[in-house]
Amino acid sequence: MTDLTAAEQEWRAWIADACASVGVDPSDVDVTGIHGLTKDIAHNLARPMAPVGSFILGLAVGARGASGHAISQDELLEALRTTVPTTS
Repeated sequence: MTDLTAAEQEWRAWIADACASVGVDPSDVDVTGIHGLTKDIAHNLARPMAPVGSFILGLAVGARGASGHAISQDELLEALRTTVPTTS
């Protein structure tokens, strides 16, 4: 087993525990999408804003779900990405 594989297993276990602690389905956690969003924010805007972007995404997903709207995390991720400056 590679170090990365071991780390990913640890991450998945933590995600499952964290989700269970707050009543969220772990299958709703798009690690790849969140990493992409936070990478874009950190590299093209400011590193300290990366976790803030994740929090904003979480608020948007929660608000959509609470209001009964169909939740499309992909659409929300892309909408947030449009707010991040692009590097030239």
